[in-house]
Amino acid sequence: MVNLKSGAPVQYKEVPTHADEGASSSDENPVSNSLTEAVTDPLTQNGEAEGPSSPVDRSQPASPKSESPSDNKTPSSSRFLVSPAIVICDETGNNISRSEPMAEENESDGEDSDRNKDNEPLASNDELSPFSNQMALYEDDLSERGKISQIINRISNYQAGIEPNISEQYNDKPKQAKLGTLLGVYLPTIQNIFGVLLFIRMTWIVGMAGALEGLGIVIICCCTTMLTAISMSAIATNGVVPGGGSYFMISRALGPEFGGAVGILFYLGTTVASSMYIIGSIEILVKYMAPQMSIFGDMSVQANAFNNYRVYGTCVLILLAIIVFIGVAFVSKFAALSLACVILSIFCIYIGIFAANPDSSLSICMLGDRLMSSKIVEVNGTFLCSKNPNISGGIFSSYCNVFNGTTDCKGDYFEEHSARIIPGIPGLSSGVFIQNLDNRYTRKDKIIGTDDSSMSQAEIIADITSSFMVLLAIYFPSCTGIMAGSNRSGDLADASKSIPVGTIAAIATTSFVYITSVIFFAGTVEGELLRDKFGESINGGLVVAKLAWPNEWVILIGSFLSTLGAGLQSLTGAPRLLQAISSDGVIPFLKVFSVTTKRGEPFRALIMTVLISEIGILIASLDDVAPIITMFFLMCYGFVNMACALQTLLRTPSWRPRFRFYHWVLSLIGMALCITLMFISSWYYALAAIALAAFIYKYIEYKGAEKEWGDGIRGLAMSAARYSLLRLQQGPPHTKNWRPQILVLMKLDENLQPKYPNMINFASQLKAGKGLTLVNSVVEGDFKERYADAQAAKQTLTKLVESTGVKGFADLVISANVTEGLCHMIQNAGLGGLRHNTVMIGWPYGWRHDHNAKSYRVFLESVKNINAGQMALLAVKGINNFPQTSGKLKGTIDVWWIVHDGGMLMLLPFLLKQHKVWKNCRLRIFTVAQLEDNTIQMKKDLEMFMYHLRIDAEVEVVEMANNDISAYTYERTLMMEQRTEMLKAMRGGVGVKLSPQDMLDNVHRTPAQVKIQLETVTEEGGGLNAESSTDEEKLEKNQYTFTPANLSSDKKASSPSSPVNDLLSMKPKTLFGRSSKTSPIKDVNPIMELKAIKPDKRNVRRMHTAVRLNEVIIEKSHESQLVILNLPAPPKTEAGELNYMEFLEVLTEGLERVLMVRGSGHEVITIYS
Repeated sequence: MVNLKSGAPVQYKEVPTHADEGASSSDENPVSNSLTEAVTDPLTQNGEAEGPSSPVDRSQPASPKSESPSDNKTPSSSRFLVSPAIVICDETGNNISRSEPMAEENESDGEDSDRNKDNEPLASNDELSPFSNQMALYEDDLSERGKISQIINRISNYQAGIEPNISEQYNDKPKQAKLGTLLGVYLPTIQNIFGVLLFIRMTWIVGMAGALEGLGIVIICCCTTMLTAISMSAIATNGVVPGGGSYFMISRALGPEFGGAVGILFYLGTTVASSMYIIGSIEILVKYMAPQMSIFGDMSVQANAFNNYRVYGTCVLILLAIIVFIGVAFVSKFAALSLACVILSIFCIYIGIFAANPDSSLSICMLGDRLMSSKIVEVNGTFLCSKNPNISGGIFSSYCNVFNGTTDCKGDYFEEHSARIIPGIPGLSSGVFIQNLDNRYTRKDKIIGTDDSSMSQAEIIADITSSFMVLLAIYFPSCTGIMAGSNRSGDLADASKSIPVGTIAAIATTSFVYITSVIFFAGTVEGELLRDKFGESINGGLVVAKLAWPNEWVILIGSFLSTLGAGLQSLTGAPRLLQAISSDGVIPFLKVFSVTTKRGEPFRALIMTVLISEIGILIASLDDVAPIITMFFLMCYGFVNMACALQTLLRTPSWRPRFRFYHWVLSLIGMALCITLMFISSWYYALAAIALAAFIYKYIEYKGAEKEWGDGIRGLAMSAARYSLLRLQQGPPHTKNWRPQILVLMKLDENLQPKYPNMINFASQLKAGKGLTLVNSVVEGDFKERYADAQAAKQTLTKLVESTGVKGFADLVISANVTEGLCHMIQNAGLGGLRHNTVMIGWPYGWRHDHNAKSYRVFLESVKNINAGQMALLAVKGINNFPQTSGKLKGTIDVWWIVHDGGMLMLLPFLLKQHKVWKNCRLRIFTVAQLEDNTIQMKKDLEMFMYHLRIDAEVEVVEMANNDISAYTYERTLMMEQRTEMLKAMRGGVGVKLSPQDMLDNVHRTPAQVKIQLETVTEEGGGLNAESSTDEEKLEKNQYTFTPANLSSDKKASSPSSPVNDLLSMKPKTLFGRSSKTSPIKDVNPIMELKAIKPDKRNVRRMHTAVRLNEVIIEKSHESQLVILNLPAPPKTEAGELNYMEFLEVLTEGLERVLMVRGSGHEVITIYS
């Protein structure tokens, strides 16, 4: 025979027996004596040997050091503590064989018959599995799932394969509605749409963009507002819309989060619009009407103009704020005057367009194709467009210098081109429309319409860089104001009719005016004059005013008053919008602005509005303020379109608008246009606006809006959830997408408070906020009687979940039996495909001291149910020692990989390390090598496996060298079975119940010397190798049972006067299920029969596994922050439950934090991408 590892020759020798059948005194067998005499108290909790003899060392083998071979007896006549075995030795005499565990003598087959049955079914009774020597505790799992060495060796093949509550903020009694479509919607909307940009920027936009692109800008903006108006009409006619206008519609359609975000954006847009109108009115006043009012010098200098705008704008803002606060009636009356001015001004412009002709037109001076500034060509009030060098201060002086009779001109352009006078507004019949078709975009500081830089400063210089996107952003605010009619819905006689008709008619009218203005301006005014933004070529005049009939002052005064009126309207509406948002309470920090004066004026909101408007005025540039307004209104309009589309697509039962001419496609197009325009206009402003909206949305969501408005987002969430659930139900997730969806079974104390709340923290750390977390518990009792208690407990769980920041759900069930309730939870928690795949359960602390079997049976039954449901199991021990979410640990996370479980033990620590608490911990992987395994190859394979898994971990293969079953193991097993017997008696397993004190008192009444023989006990029905008649018997005998497994009762009780006497008078068979015929001891006190229990060989092997593994784990991982190891398979019968719990206690002794894991059997991690 050769050595299995080295190939050296080996020899056989026989190990001497440890006891002789004829030994009649304790001196003849010192080991046996020490074992039996040491066990005096079967209730010893720590399992340590107590008694007159010295404690037995854990490492001490059960065999004596030396014994004469002559003492050996044949197997048929001997009784052993440790059975005789054939030991394979190498040429030096060292033992290299697998250690045979304790085995009682079989029938004539002998010990070899057991060792040679490795290929038989591992679940059959009494047959030794290949793993029963070292890993007996895990033999079921190892037989089903294979050894670690086999798994990692095949690494190349590894594969994982509401109705709105208006009374909250609108408590005023509704006024009698009298306004119709014309006065209530149409005219106010026109007034709000027509603004300052029509008068002071429209001609410049047409000149720069050209007629074609100018039409494109106008049509895009008008289409956006028209589609938004259609969506808004549908929303506005879907019930009553009180004050708040667009904010009310959006918030009630999309929910408080979107409503609050869009409401703030709409408020900011309206507020900044007031600053734009004020700047525009000051520009008209100081630049065109009364330049002498400038207090900073020449208005043609941009810096001087901006300073004038800031000073006068601030004064006008304060004046308008005082008017808004004091006289709301004046605001209403001024609105009528402003509207009249707007309409009159537009009519005058149209008349002037058709009346324009070259003869009556103003003149402009051109040098080649360059427009000359009026400051150059006007000398002493006389218009002189000439290159004559004799004209002082004219064009010649700007381009050329004369020094000592020598003329030096700047560049060749002056000499190559002639100066000429042309009409600036030649009229529609002049044919300038063709010349103005194409764009002439100009960069900043370049001559308008060209890419040339100015040499003389006589030309008109561009103050900003123009492009299609810039002009679009500047122009869009002139299309806003479409919600003025919906804001007055409470004052309308028939809102469902007036709002759609009036708003759409107003947009159609203004769109017609804008489109025709582009065409008429391009066909009437010279292109170079159109591009002269500030009228520098016509002595600082306003181009539109020069075009109007009969006089430019009609337009100047009309545009000034209308622009001032628009600013006044914005300052009136914005504070009320802010007050409405504050009153809703969706944004807590704005609650201060919900306060109003006795007259109902939102004074605080007005102050905030004035401060924000002042910021816009300090910017001073109309071209810089307009894009900001564009972003805010585009986002607001986009959300209106989205609300209509969602309500239509979701077919919400409450979605029944009276306005029928809408479609979700139109709404989506409108939303797409809004988003596109935002990024086309200014991508950085767009991102800033979106970031602001997202911040407000998340803030409201974080604060937890309590409002319930029956919003569309809730319907969207429902539809999305239903769609996702149906998708999830199509099949299990791919291995790459698998992550633990945890069901936390939370134990409640007598006050229905969570007993171990730290389990939720650990679940949160394990998931890092991702996936599904369910926190469930059971209230024992009757549903009808304990419903209120259950609701209170559920609310407590919900608050605990929220306080820990876990994104999950809490639930609770009432059941007459806790075990059944937990079983229902394990089966039915979740919905459809959104179900848990992992169950976390706490360890039943104190189960040894509890006389009630329920203390551990709930745990074991839950483990069995989870195992039957093919779910992963996480059993947490020492949960109170686990860190809080705020802490940080340093050290190691040690994984003891004993059984292949689909990769759970690899995935869990990786997920833990994603959390900040465990991020700084190192990962170590330990695996136990069997005797026949090549440890060097195992380590290489495991390192390769971790490399392919992309997990950074230290790898170590552990060999449990000492394979002999120690006396400590035997003693611990004996005490475990004695405790099991005692607990059964105490819990009434034999029809009587004894207290621990009764049991101990009877111990002292026992004889001083008791003859105890450790002999083979023949179970009823045959020997150890006898075939059982049923599969159930086979299964039962293979589980964690003591010998014998079944308890029976004997009615032959001699003294039934007391429970103690009942127990004392029982025969051995009656008390311990053992036939008295098989024992030579007669009339022995039954308490002493506890000492006569001989451990079952399987229990000894399993205890040996637990003890040795615990020793190795303590040695390697005593300083580890967390130990993760495999949870052995639970017993299939009730008989071995107490022993199973004892094995787990022994396995995890001395460890502060333990996570015992049992995989579902499915692969959860893969090496493949």
